[in-house]
Amino acid sequence: MLTLLKLLQDGRFHSGQSLGAALGVSRSAVWKQLQQLEAELNLPIYKVRGRGYRLQRPLSLLDQESLNRSDCPWPSVVLDSIDSTNAEVMRRISAGYIPPFAVAAERQTAGRGRRGRHWVSPYAENLYYSLALRIDGGARQLEGLSLVIGLAVLATLRSFGVTGVGLKWPNDLLVNNRKIAGILLELVGDPADICNVIVGIGINANMLVANEDIGQPWTSMAAEVPGLVDRTALAVRLGQYLGDYLVRHRDEGFPALRAEWEAGHLWQGARVNLIAGAQTITGIVLGIDSTGALRLSVCGEERAYSGGELSLRLSDDS
Repeated sequence: MLTLLKLLQDGRFHSGQSLGAALGVSRSAVWKQLQQLEAELNLPIYKVRGRGYRLQRPLSLLDQESLNRSDCPWPSVVLDSIDSTNAEVMRRISAGYIPPFAVAAERQTAGRGRRGRHWVSPYAENLYYSLALRIDGGARQLEGLSLVIGLAVLATLRSFGVTGVGLKWPNDLLVNNRKIAGILLELVGDPADICNVIVGIGINANMLVANEDIGQPWTSMAAEVPGLVDRTALAVRLGQYLGDYLVRHRDEGFPALRAEWEAGHLWQGARVNLIAGAQTITGIVLGIDSTGALRLSVCGEERAYSGGELSLRLSDDS
């Protein structure tokens, strides 16, 4: 079925006869596979007598060989369908795989965002990417790590021509207050000694159709810069920027990247509500500190917040 999808990914019409010849099967077998594609992957297929079959929209499938070219900073594997790329990385670490390595997928059936939210993952539309990192040297190497990952994602999006994109503390990227990417970090091991960090990154690449399961305003690269995004090129570029920023973070520490992060933060100086469980704290964003904690002016007093299940929202009177 994947071979058939590769033949159709250009979005052009292909006759049943030519598809059958390429697959070495009958036209009726092609028809059955097309029905299976529609049912299992929710990919609408147009059927026109005399012209053949085509996808409703072209696809950009991930190419594992390109992801593993010589200048990529770590090995990568591409899976057709998985519950969650983060979960798969955890399983591979448990099975003895040595970080760094990355897992990408065409689809997630149980993708996860921060605070246990479901991450909508339609087939071959967006980038679902998780990176395993080994962290030596204790908690200092973890300071500001999620924010450093955000800088790498920001640089990646800007390199593809996405304008107006910026950071939202701690782990989101927005365009016009609509989410275009998110980051989820999960820790395995002892943060005071040696541990593994799973860096999950979701980037809305080619998604254009609204999904009722998305509970917040969103946008995508294709919505901001019309045209089909090459998801393999996106993953390769992301890996390169991640490699560069992780080296800087390791060698220089987060304080060296603090000013750059603040320059990309969309809500600098904004009046916000910080939600921590049942508590809501209203203040003015001053920036971040040397560990990546959020600095707020609350009733004229500066306070810093980090860790836990924190959520930041613009205040109604901002």
